Amino acid sequence: MGRLFGTDGIRGVVNETLTCELAMRIGRAAASVLCDGRRRRSIFVIGTDTRISSDMLSSALTAGLCSVGADVILLGVVPTPAVAYLVEKYKADAGIMISASHNPALYNGIKIFSGDGYKLPDALEEQIEAIVLDDASMPPLCDGREVGRVTRGTGAVKDYVEHIKSTCPYSLSGLHIAVDCANGSASVTAKRLFSELGADVRMLFDKPDGMNINDGCGSTHMEALTDYVVKNGLDLGVAFDGDADRCLCVDDTGKLIDGDFIMAICALDMKERGKLSKDAVVGTILTNFGFSKFCEEHDIRFVATKVGDRFVLEEMLLEEYSFGGEQSGHIIFRDFATTGDGELTAVQLLSMLRRRGCRLSELSCVMTKYPQIALNIGVSAEGKLAFYTDYEIKKAIDDAKAALGTAGRIVVRPSGTEPLIRVMTEGEDEEQIEKAARAVANVIESRLCHHE
Repeated sequence: MGRLFGTDGIRGVVNETLTCELAMRIGRAAASVLCDGRRRRSIFVIGTDTRISSDMLSSALTAGLCSVGADVILLGVVPTPAVAYLVEKYKADAGIMISASHNPALYNGIKIFSGDGYKLPDALEEQIEAIVLDDASMPPLCDGREVGRVTRGTGAVKDYVEHIKSTCPYSLSGLHIAVDCANGSASVTAKRLFSELGADVRMLFDKPDGMNINDGCGSTHMEALTDYVVKNGLDLGVAFDGDADRCLCVDDTGKLIDGDFIMAICALDMKERGKLSKDAVVGTILTNFGFSKFCEEHDIRFVATKVGDRFVLEEMLLEEYSFGGEQSGHIIFRDFATTGDGELTAVQLLSMLRRRGCRLSELSCVMTKYPQIALNIGVSAEGKLAFYTDYEIKKAIDDAKAALGTAGRIVVRPSGTEPLIRVMTEGEDEEQIEKAARAVANVIESRLCHHE
């Protein structure tokens, strides 16, 4: 991708790489690309997470859109998948979510959805980016009598919650759960959703202050939720990330149920009910090898893509698969959604527990997880580019592959959303895979950190 868009929209440090000026230009460019040729006035919906900078960036984007004649419906704080759902329900031309997902509060991001609720394909992102980076291509400001209008979508939370509830045919009464909202978007939806479905809900980290999003909580920090579930004897815990498009769980014994386990549990249930299209599941190259073994044992086809839920979805749409996801908790139920949805995932999992009358710990044994080591090395943008051509790094990776042999594997890649090189090793021998990961990480640090 280019200089702005990564694997999950545009992301950066607020007022450094992601500024109001840039947001305004993105608004103008997006209106030009996505609404070109329409006879009626175009409509955009905009949602935000709880970061202190989200309102600022929303205002800038709104100004850019309105300045070229587009109308804007402000949804307020909502999960990212709510924008994907409501853009179609409200018959808008496009939707924009302002969020940096699981990143700290000083980051923010801009994700754009087309009118059918899907993330934009590369070609459209590249068109928007080309306009943003070229003053001569920027669409002209419209006449003062033609500027866009701004309205507030006051029913956004209710409409989204009702949609998720409609996918759950069973009452969740009798389930005692804890929900970690990461002080993010789920803070405005989760209590209403799970309570109205009948669950006894204990809310954690649902008091956002603009700066505490993902701070020691949420799907990237599961320790507090785990302790709470075990100490209070609950049935399970659910954790979301900042924009609630990811979901991870803790079972009644305190065991972490990551995206791979969730996919295994749901895939087997869907296959048994005839709901798993082509008996296939789409994951990524980081999906645990234990999941591949699970698929072999249950005659389920496993398809691996590049890392990123957009690539998972592209494969699902291309081959008409109904289910896929990532270890990080992005799970896509194509029967109900056009993107990963943390709250939808939790509701589907909880509904299954009620239907089957069992505990999550009973189902999590369906898959055996192989040990994995994941290391992140901070580098600059220049360092990320240099990674692809550095001979010493390539040699270190080849040496690690040789050392692991058939008993393990290594995946090294630049992050699509952060200034990091990620190293993942996996295998039966935890000491061996950690040694291999450290060896490669050390070479990357010595070769690329001077680019900082």
